[in-house]
Amino acid sequence: MTTDLTSEQLAALSLTEQASLTSGGTAWSTTAVRDVVRALHLSDGPHGLRRTQDGTVFSPSVPATCYPPAVTMASTWDPGLVRRIGAAVAREACVLDVDVVLGPGVNIKRSPLCGRNFEYFSEDPYVSGVMGAAVVDGIQSLGIGACVKHFAVNNQETDRMRVSADVDERTLRELYLPAFEHIVREAKPYAVMSSYNRVNGVYASENPWLLTRVLREEWGFDGLVMSDWGAVEDRVASLAAGLDLQMPPDNSDDRITTAVEEGRLDRAAVATAARRLLRLQERVDRAPRFEDWDVDAHHELAREAARAGAVLLKNDDGLLPVDPSARLKVAVVGEFARTPRYQGHGSSRVKPTRVDSAWDALRRAAGPDLELSFSPGFQLDGSADPVLTDEAVTRAAGADVVLLFLGLPDEAETEGQDRTDIQLPAPQVALLRSVAAVSSRVAVVLANGATVSVSEWHDDAQAVLETWLGGQAGGSAVADLVFGACNPSGKLTESIPLRLQDVPSYLHFPGQDGHTVHGEGRYVGYRHYDTLDVPVAYPFGHGLSYTTFDYGDLDVEQTGDNEWTVRVTVTNTGPRHGEEVVQLYVAFDEAHPTRPRHELRGFTKLALDPGASQRAGFRLTGRDLAWYSTQRGGWRIDPGPFTVEVGASSRDIRARVELHTPGDGIADELTAQSSLGDWLDHPVGGRLLRERLAAHPGKVRLDDVDPMALSAAIQIPLAKFEGPTLGLDADAITTLVAAAGRGNEGAL
Repeated sequence: MTTDLTSEQLAALSLTEQASLTSGGTAWSTTAVRDVVRALHLSDGPHGLRRTQDGTVFSPSVPATCYPPAVTMASTWDPGLVRRIGAAVAREACVLDVDVVLGPGVNIKRSPLCGRNFEYFSEDPYVSGVMGAAVVDGIQSLGIGACVKHFAVNNQETDRMRVSADVDERTLRELYLPAFEHIVREAKPYAVMSSYNRVNGVYASENPWLLTRVLREEWGFDGLVMSDWGAVEDRVASLAAGLDLQMPPDNSDDRITTAVEEGRLDRAAVATAARRLLRLQERVDRAPRFEDWDVDAHHELAREAARAGAVLLKNDDGLLPVDPSARLKVAVVGEFARTPRYQGHGSSRVKPTRVDSAWDALRRAAGPDLELSFSPGFQLDGSADPVLTDEAVTRAAGADVVLLFLGLPDEAETEGQDRTDIQLPAPQVALLRSVAAVSSRVAVVLANGATVSVSEWHDDAQAVLETWLGGQAGGSAVADLVFGACNPSGKLTESIPLRLQDVPSYLHFPGQDGHTVHGEGRYVGYRHYDTLDVPVAYPFGHGLSYTTFDYGDLDVEQTGDNEWTVRVTVTNTGPRHGEEVVQLYVAFDEAHPTRPRHELRGFTKLALDPGASQRAGFRLTGRDLAWYSTQRGGWRIDPGPFTVEVGASSRDIRARVELHTPGDGIADELTAQSSLGDWLDHPVGGRLLRERLAAHPGKVRLDDVDPMALSAAIQIPLAKFEGPTLGLDADAITTLVAAAGRGNEGAL
């Protein structure tokens, strides 16, 4: 609600001054107007602040804590931890005079090739929404604004400023919009950033359906919508569509005032956008200002997050953890152990307060009897170096265990360009094979911001630890995990395919001729693989531990109309303390799929000592069963059975129970163009049509019609039966439609 103060401020501004508020003042700030409106300072984020020194686009940044990016934070499956990171970022924002953090990014990982996937959470909208809301909650807990991005369907970097993402509405509603919807409804972000791309031909920054109808009218968003930097093509059209702030400025305020004077733009649209900027100022003015932050404590929080986000993909014969007090020779191979890869390239790149390397951390943590050696093994530029390879193989041959650090080079993952494949660099794979030829105890430690293929080298390693991008403390986190000071508990929030060709968007990404057609529809990630039983290297939700967990005693209690509480007991059956991510899926068994076979609808992370048990609880609602009907223009729940699945991954389901929903009780509206089958299946229309046919002189009884003939006829619109076949004329059909409408209203 607009306060009196905001109204007074707005009234004090001329049209020209109001127009100036709809564009930035500098590359990283809004416009100040006299003593009425101050400039608000913006900074890239959210895994750390990129606060520039002089306010220009390419200015060096001041140091800030570089937390693990979203790819790693998501793999923690721990909203509480992520919220703490958001609050820590907010504390640093208060110190660095930042008002709004530009993040989180919650776009869906449609393809592993997207160059910006390290900034996004998941292929799944539920995970993205929950984790994104946690970031927003944390940032805004201190009054700093969070800006959720990129709204919407910004799932590639190729031609990102012009390409049209062509997506059907059901796919939009069920896959690409729910994360934004959840965050808007639950976390109430102060701002949303529109994306560069077009959505079905209309620029996101000029899209009234997105920015006004869906975002504000349907979801109730009351904050400010800003553009991505340089995304606005037409300031007048953008303002009319619901965009409040163009960034950065381009000295075009006169276009706004001229459009108002010429009657092409409603003056109220300018006032509304200015009022939203004033409201944002009022909100962030509540944030405290601090002199400093605890640099060491924030570094330790980054370390905790890096540990929690690492995923143990494979651990044959319990190779990991390595006992740091044992009398062993451990060969550390790979330049990434010494020169860590800890964040991606682009607008989110943070200048860290310090950086831990795994090599240094391993040496600090090793006991006196553990002999460590290091060999770089390869060049970071990807070039093969026989001398480095030979040295590494020699070291590996004399070691009891090899820790082989592999990953993607810095330039492989960056804003502004997509990857062309999902392979590790060939020299690294060749190095692994050479090392594996002389050692049977090889643990691969991966550093990458997006999925890489493991199928070509998986069998050459006994253990694989996926650390993603660990932030500035990632090196210490690796040592904690490898030496067993901490137990890996991360799980995949994106499937790892066997081949790039198995990815559902393979034939459509990144498109051509100015369009990227989302031909795979809702079948992205595990929704595709699990529905069609496509083999994968590692499924969505997978992650091992140094202990084991058992699931049992699944029970469901119905608590209301289309509401249930689901509970399951999880027990730590292994020798160590550990954390288990319990996942809830809703499944539909269909002979011919009309929706994904199952979809994630809940998760919780339990911390358990050896032998301990705990009940995991979930709340299931009608929305969790619903699908989006474009015909109805809203969500619908069909009556019938469904299955609740609880498991450790999408392909490791431990318990199931079948339930039944009565549906939502809403019958579709019938028209003359509704098929005969639609009429017969309708609770009101079916009765009326049968009564009409029975009263006809020919007394047509559908039950007596040949089944083969009837099966062919049920797809025909009722209007096509005008004539002697069923004895219907135009008036009779009109009467039936009206009666069905009245009867349906009465039934509801």
